[in-house]
Amino acid sequence: MNRRSFVLSCTLSMLAVAAAPTANASETLLTIQSGDGLIEMTDAALLDLPQVSFSTSSIWTEGVNTYSGPTLKSVLSEAGINGGSIELTAVNDYSVVIEYDTLEDEAPIVANRINGEAFSRREKGPLWLVYPFDSADRYKTEQIYSNSIWQLVRIAVK
Repeated sequence: MNRRSFVLSCTLSMLAVAAAPTANASETLLTIQSGDGLIEMTDAALLDLPQVSFSTSSIWTEGVNTYSGPTLKSVLSEAGINGGSIELTAVNDYSVVIEYDTLEDEAPIVANRINGEAFSRREKGPLWLVYPFDSADRYKTEQIYSNSIWQLVRIAVK
């Protein structure tokens, strides 16, 4: 293989990795720290929870998209968490604290699918805390927008 072919091959390989939608189903996407210890959740584990889906626009995307995934409440319940201050942290260490009592039964969701497809870090994934922004004015506040953390990797009870 000549140098030009080698460089082209490496470039194409890097592009394929960067564009890959998510890690495999058995890779840990989310760690949850609670009084009960540490829980690691994979995409498959998140898909095993009851799924909620809604279509909405957002201030970060174009048009209306359909987001689906388990509710944050169901993810926390799976980890044995049913109250307190919950800290959510992104891959870049951006974090938000949400009070458990502010969570609704249907929102927000830990979206792991957009328009039925897994999505990559480049697309704000593979996990994004999403509210149904278009459904009510209460979801169009600075607080809700700042809570809408993408590239979510860690949850902890404060």
